[in-house]
Amino acid sequence: MTMDNETLKNELQDLLGPKGWLDGDGPNDDIEPFITEWRGFWRGSCIGVAKPASTEEVAKIVTLCAQAATPISVIGGNTGLVGGGVPGGGIVLSTARLNTIRSMDPDNLTMTVEAGCILAHIQDTAKQAGMLFPLSMASQGSCQIGGNLSTNAGGVAVLRYGNARDLVLGLEVVLPSGEIWNNLKALRKDNTGYDLKHLFMGAEGTLGIITAAVLKLSPQPLARETALIALPDVEAALKAFTALRGACYDALTAFEIISQSALELVEKHIAGTKGLFTQTHPYYALVELTSTRPMDSLRDILLGCLEPALESGIISDALIAENESQATSFWHIRESIPQAQVLEGPSIKHDISVPISAIPVFMTRAKQAILQIQPDVRIIAFGHMGDGNLHYNLSQPIAMDDHEFRAMWDDFNRIVHDIVMDMDGSFSAEHGIGQLKRRDLARYASPVEIELMRSVKSVLDPQNIMNPGKVIPDPIDKKTRLMP
Repeated sequence: MTMDNETLKNELQDLLGPKGWLDGDGPNDDIEPFITEWRGFWRGSCIGVAKPASTEEVAKIVTLCAQAATPISVIGGNTGLVGGGVPGGGIVLSTARLNTIRSMDPDNLTMTVEAGCILAHIQDTAKQAGMLFPLSMASQGSCQIGGNLSTNAGGVAVLRYGNARDLVLGLEVVLPSGEIWNNLKALRKDNTGYDLKHLFMGAEGTLGIITAAVLKLSPQPLARETALIALPDVEAALKAFTALRGACYDALTAFEIISQSALELVEKHIAGTKGLFTQTHPYYALVELTSTRPMDSLRDILLGCLEPALESGIISDALIAENESQATSFWHIRESIPQAQVLEGPSIKHDISVPISAIPVFMTRAKQAILQIQPDVRIIAFGHMGDGNLHYNLSQPIAMDDHEFRAMWDDFNRIVHDIVMDMDGSFSAEHGIGQLKRRDLARYASPVEIELMRSVKSVLDPQNIMNPGKVIPDPIDKKTRLMP
């Protein structure tokens, strides 16, 4: 059976009722937030927004859309950075009403949650039970776990706990056929064929819709030390990181690098962030140690690393938080960098990763190449040095016109990404591909890799109704295929 859009809309209205269907016709039917990327970079279109309240409703929606050959774009908290949730027609499926924490198993250290649960709510629920869900990022107050898993989100604790896919034991997924694959197993060992859940984590909704997940929890840390250290150069940052990792390994939870240029923007635009250090320094590192053992003397371990590093000149200065409020203020600086960049004006962003040992070489090569074509550009480098992921952003030169700067987007991308790929790195470390980086994937991925991805997509989604136009590049003739 096939149906036209009007028939599909009527079927979905009957299925979901007034709370579950928006098409812009009613007085409270504003669909704009569901079709516009939160920064305003992309605006899409759709025939309506479905807001299912159960996995069964999701399955029925997908079945109807499959019958109508109508595309489905899934949106969670709309916090993505690559346009992966912006629709190009069809319907939008919002997971906002799939927001139930289904179960908690403290003995097994697991929690089963629905896709629309806000990350911060999951964190708080785990904390109330004396446990920790370690996925953490600046958008955690609005992003949803389904989106986190669909994009394999990273965040600030990857160094110790891993990416989002490392925190999942089981999934429930609605397939493009409308069938429900229920694999909500809370098992750490299950060696029964292909580990299919990893197909859907990082696929950005192109292979199916994640509706629920079994999350892996950890014991709640009972001891914590946070420090902000000043560094003379990136090589010193690597030495400091290596020393800390060697001294406390599994206690080292975060090692975030911040350039002086990034700190200057924060001090300029974010209230209450000035005056931490009496002098400026080229780089800073935000360091956090945690332990589940309350008697662990993390401060002694931290001082045991920082004092000799200070004496030898590896670090230039250090501030150790004396209380939770000071620790929060240190983190506030790190988490405010993206907002400060927005307030400063246009910027060209790169979410890259290289081996940790290669970060100093990357920073040197990228800076030389960038300044060679535009000596006045402001390099705003910061991010998760402890796992090799840097946000290597470029802010507009003060005297340059907005349009002129944005016209250099492709040139800057090519320079940075060529260097990254030459160092066996990644041009998309944690933000995903979406629609922003499909051309980069076409340029840098091997033909074999792209064909494998395309083959998986065609088997699971032969009608190409699941988030079309995202992730997988359009077919390119081999003679004209983009190459580095």
